[in-house]
Amino acid sequence: MIVVKLGGTEGVNFSSICADAVSLQQQGRQLVFVHGGSAEANALGEALGAPPRIITSPSGYTSRYTDRKTLEIFLMAVNGKVNSLLTEQLQGLGLNALGLSGLDGRLLQAERKEAIQSIENGKRKIIHDDYTGKISAVNSALLHLLLGAGYLPVIAPVAVSPRGEALNVDADRAAAMVAGALQAETLVLLTAVPGLMAKFPEESSLITRLSAAQLEGALDAAQGRMKKKVLGAQEALAAGVGQVIIADGRIAAPISSALSGKGTVIA
Repeated sequence: MIVVKLGGTEGVNFSSICADAVSLQQQGRQLVFVHGGSAEANALGEALGAPPRIITSPSGYTSRYTDRKTLEIFLMAVNGKVNSLLTEQLQGLGLNALGLSGLDGRLLQAERKEAIQSIENGKRKIIHDDYTGKISAVNSALLHLLLGAGYLPVIAPVAVSPRGEALNVDADRAAAMVAGALQAETLVLLTAVPGLMAKFPEESSLITRLSAAQLEGALDAAQGRMKKKVLGAQEALAAGVGQVIIADGRIAAPISSALSGKGTVIA
């Protein structure tokens, strides 16, 4: 079982990833896709007069401020466009992909963050109207049902709260939770860089291997969105995933390349 997270930033080549998935399924590999969609959500927000607002937590993690209007834009862009087009592309290649989000069948269950802290202009601010959450459970029975029926699940990073609210959740950590729930042998996090770099953005400083014990130090050193990927890797390994690979999603056959050891292999 391989769980693949497709980064939502510009540059990640969905066409190459989908073509590679065909090859891997022909080899008998079972796949689950989790995708992002930040670039599409940003573009739609700009077009609708609601540009994205990125907030930074006191510990240095960045996330999208998601009030109700932003949530609806996110749903249109990510659940609507990105998920549908990715599913269409896989279907066009002969893979029986099934697009869904964590809302469907309560696939991804999360607790809404009633108050989050943000650092703005050096000052700590409390935000109360944010529709984001941390995943607390995965409906693995639903995923096993779909996989057993021959589907390739394509999951958008939206969860459901106990009150039935849609919540924006981090796609890297969602993929980690899915991989843990399925006890996947590998979680592949595809992004627009070669992997974790010691001196970002110098690609020559790529870190090729990390042990689980080294992740805490890597978490401190990682910058920007990479911090969430390292955190997701940590959570996946703790949940029983065999290995996590942060790898380049811009190249040909990116999943196969990652499985051959290219990128940052964490085990």
